Amino acid sequence: MQMKYRLIIVGAGIAGSSAAYHLAQLGWRDILVIDKGELFEIDGSTSHAPGGMFLTNSSKMMVEFARYSRRWYGELHDAAVAGGSEPLMYGVGGLEVAYNQERMQDLQRRWGWAKSFGLEGAAVITPTEVTALNPLVDPKVIHGAYWTPFDAVAKGVRLLQAMARAAEQAGEGRVTFAGNTAVQDLITENGRIKGVLTAQGPIEAETVLWCTNIWGDVFTQKYGVHLPLMAAQHLYATTTPLAELKGETVEVRHPLMRHQDHAMYYRQHFDAYGVGSYQHVPLMMDPKQLGKTAKLPFTPEHFVEGWNSSVELMPALQHTQIATQFNGMFAFTTDGYPIMGETNVKGLWSAVGLWLTHAGGAGKAIAQWMTFGDPGLDLREADIVRFQKHYYSKRYIAARTAQNYDEVYDIIHPNEQITNPRHVRLSPFHARLVEQRGALAQSAGWEVAQWYEENARLLEKYEDQIPQRESWAGKFWSPIQGAEHLAVRESAGLFNLAALAIIEVAGPGALTYLNYLAANQIDKPVDRLVYTSLLNQRGGIVADVTIVRRGASSGPNKFWVITGGGVLPHDLAWIEQHAPEDVVVTDVSSAWATVGLWGPKAREVLASVAEGDVSNAGFPYYTAKPIFIDAVPVYALRVSYAGELGWELYTPTEYALRLWDVLWAAGRAHDLIAAGSGAFDSLRLEKGYRLWGTDIHTDYNPYEAGIGFAVKLDKGDFLGREALVNAKAEGVKQKLCCLTLTGPGALLGKEPIFSNGTRLGYVTSANYGYSIGKFIAYGYLPIEFAKTGTAVEIEFLGTRLPAVVSDEPVFDAKSARMKA
Repeated sequence: MQMKYRLIIVGAGIAGSSAAYHLAQLGWRDILVIDKGELFEIDGSTSHAPGGMFLTNSSKMMVEFARYSRRWYGELHDAAVAGGSEPLMYGVGGLEVAYNQERMQDLQRRWGWAKSFGLEGAAVITPTEVTALNPLVDPKVIHGAYWTPFDAVAKGVRLLQAMARAAEQAGEGRVTFAGNTAVQDLITENGRIKGVLTAQGPIEAETVLWCTNIWGDVFTQKYGVHLPLMAAQHLYATTTPLAELKGETVEVRHPLMRHQDHAMYYRQHFDAYGVGSYQHVPLMMDPKQLGKTAKLPFTPEHFVEGWNSSVELMPALQHTQIATQFNGMFAFTTDGYPIMGETNVKGLWSAVGLWLTHAGGAGKAIAQWMTFGDPGLDLREADIVRFQKHYYSKRYIAARTAQNYDEVYDIIHPNEQITNPRHVRLSPFHARLVEQRGALAQSAGWEVAQWYEENARLLEKYEDQIPQRESWAGKFWSPIQGAEHLAVRESAGLFNLAALAIIEVAGPGALTYLNYLAANQIDKPVDRLVYTSLLNQRGGIVADVTIVRRGASSGPNKFWVITGGGVLPHDLAWIEQHAPEDVVVTDVSSAWATVGLWGPKAREVLASVAEGDVSNAGFPYYTAKPIFIDAVPVYALRVSYAGELGWELYTPTEYALRLWDVLWAAGRAHDLIAAGSGAFDSLRLEKGYRLWGTDIHTDYNPYEAGIGFAVKLDKGDFLGREALVNAKAEGVKQKLCCLTLTGPGALLGKEPIFSNGTRLGYVTSANYGYSIGKFIAYGYLPIEFAKTGTAVEIEFLGTRLPAVVSDEPVFDAKSARMKA
């Protein structure tokens, strides 16, 4: 083995081997893939993983990873079988059985995801149809199942061997796999990776890809690289032969199966069965506590309930014994998604938190990212820079990974809140939220009110404008949200915006830099606001921000980039990544606290306590200026995400509570209410305002997203400009459309959209438009279906609701109210 390479991949499991192949395909050479265990019976999870591939997921990214993995593994399998080798995969499909009606409803939801993301052929089937696929199942104990013909069982070790051969061939012999080569440390110099220290000595490399999975950040933390995950012990056993399967010569003939109501899953092993159990307390282990192998001794006390559940579902198992057993470990991250991207150590990349189902697609994405600077699809959910600071604490990691394990098969509502840890970040206004009896939720650790129980008094006034929501759609929702929405439209609302983030960009090159980074024209006078997208090379929307040039007293080359607190780490990393030496980028969010004051009476409230002219002539729309509100210094921005007259009011944190109290007292005479995030969302949707990460992200460009008005191609070069010029020349092929239901119904998001039985897309955002009396949804449609008046259907839990493409915004189309 030579001691200098272009790239070292640490970890020869499914993620590392996939990445090696795809990097070799893209022309990388001098690649060394090392593992501390034997090849290819490695120490990690791939060697013991039962191999189940369930492709359906609520995340489009994860479905794309899984879809590609399934296709590529299938190609490797076909080549192996054609060459006389053993099978690498069994395309037997998957069953997810339901023990109750709630699960049946959830299976309808999962079927909807499959349709939304293009997984064809799935169905919700009857107990009788289940037993036709797996005769071992007792049809009397289930209500039905979700059947997926695309799911499969893969053989991990055989796949690794096939991937290694394919990588070596693609790399023309310049990809090397080496086992029994344990990494003892990283080698860095001036913040850049220089190689790894192994038991065999130091090995130099220009780039290192970290694919250690459950061993996570064992060696990286001291270099400031945090990978928030833990290993979870997971019980797996195989039975002695079943009489019902006697003489079986095919390893897997029955579909892969999940029994999610009891946290179990199953796969066939010739004439025996494999039983996997999540039905036990989380058995989490810190990466630093792990030994050499991802397999631990079986703990039978944790298997009793799971075995009883298995026998009830498949009575034939009662005549078997346990033949083999172990506790295998898998990586659980704090949010359930992989951790991918370049770390803060230049040249050190991460691809951890991956399982077999998704590793094929993730390996391709990380290879594209490392080669072209872009993964080729939206990876916001997996991006290593997505984490808030407190997400790296041991307390947070332990709590979140354990809860993710405990809930792995639970029915989780999209609006359901985490329970632990809570009250991590409190705004200066928190006591007032509590006094107003806020229904608290967490957002990036912030405690925010979804609605305020004190506003229940408004229901009598507005109840005829607020349709009730049934069952699933009504969970974690209150009609008070509708009342707050309508009250803001009629009078005024005070919103807690403490989670808004401010990134200060300053220095001699700040203007030039931001004009290169942003699609809109940033060269505006001081105290002017600019709404803009930040784009990648493909023209995809990396960030959705407001930029304001600060006043003369702060210097003309100082700007605020204002974004959401939940995406602050992501946006900050993007801005820092591209900053030249004459620009200083600083997160000043914690120094400021913000309230939103919006509604037709907002000016009356503000004028009664503000020094200076807040009239339309004195304080025009989309401008900013420093003012005093009572004794509070405020930097006021006349802008409104709620689509009403009003301001975002920024003040140093120590003044924040007084700002709230002064405005609250002044608003008593004008029917001012405190309004929560539920009303905030429905207000913004009526105005057609996009939400980054939901309606817009890197899979879409501004023209597709309907925000091409904020692109200035004539201002000179900017990041993504060439892609937008090409996109405009080719014409928009899909467009984000406003849809309104033509009858009753409710939506939550990610539901499939159809026309005459053909799937067109899926819902990105949805909420009721209380001001217009219609349910609103947004979704990308092929351009030929994007014309106003086009009839479509949106499927919610198996029922197709008629809808129509509508002009947007559906409320105050000329924005006269905001500009009053």
